[in-house]
Amino acid sequence: MEAVSATNKILVILSEFGYWGEELIGPMEVLEGAGYDLDYATPHGRKPPAITVSMDPGYIDPPLGRPVTSSIMAEKVRSIDSGGVLDEPINIEELLPERPYRSESNWLRAYEQYTSEVDETVKRLTHEYDALLLVGGSGPIIDVVNNYRIHEIILGFVSANVPVAAECYGVAALAFARDPLERRSIIEGKHVTGHCIEYDYQDGTGFMGTDFVMGPPPYPLEYILRDATGPNGGYHGRFGHVTSVIVDYPFITGRSTPDSYLTGQKLVEVLRTGLRQWGFMGVQSA
Repeated sequence: MEAVSATNKILVILSEFGYWGEELIGPMEVLEGAGYDLDYATPHGRKPPAITVSMDPGYIDPPLGRPVTSSIMAEKVRSIDSGGVLDEPINIEELLPERPYRSESNWLRAYEQYTSEVDETVKRLTHEYDALLLVGGSGPIIDVVNNYRIHEIILGFVSANVPVAAECYGVAALAFARDPLERRSIIEGKHVTGHCIEYDYQDGTGFMGTDFVMGPPPYPLEYILRDATGPNGGYHGRFGHVTSVIVDYPFITGRSTPDSYLTGQKLVEVLRTGLRQWGFMGVQSA
């Protein structure tokens, strides 16, 4: 299916349990600088908080052994976190209906109604927006990655041939977004990047808005992406390189915080110049 005509609007999905500041600021600045308007959405319409350490230039990232947030970036994140831009995001729960359980007595009719409502909403979204962006951080692990409403949005954008960009742990949502009947990941056969095993914390990772503090993440994203892409696709961590961004249309994926601006730049190139592959297997790399 051909992509719909340009509207110069991007739909941005964030976690209500914390996003990494630069992973919003980077693509936001690039996209707005290119003339795009951004609309923000969260799973329940609550304001997304910036993860505290992503506003702290003195924080030493344990796997990298160095600060990862400049004083300038910290101020930018604090500004948007305390400003009004993110105060009233779109409520995804209200945007899409609840999927019926098979145990319901009228499941077939209810499911027909559900798919009709989803199709109508997604059709509207893919005509209203030029692309979808999933912002990273630790929060998406809780309320974005396995959120079926967000999966429906992702599936709809892919079906409509509209680009989908994702950063860091936001990429995991692509691995789990699957047709409910075929149940194959939509990134099967595709090339992606995402938070590599070398970047995983071993202790002390915290989630905004909860009392839950974990050591290692509940899943190694690299392994999930390697399995989800299958034998005809591939995961590219590019550990040891400063940046890792992969374009394999309709997907634009960024590994972690240093890739935020480049992810935005490549999304603009996809939208403006027709870029379809970049960053892997002989295709020009960063």
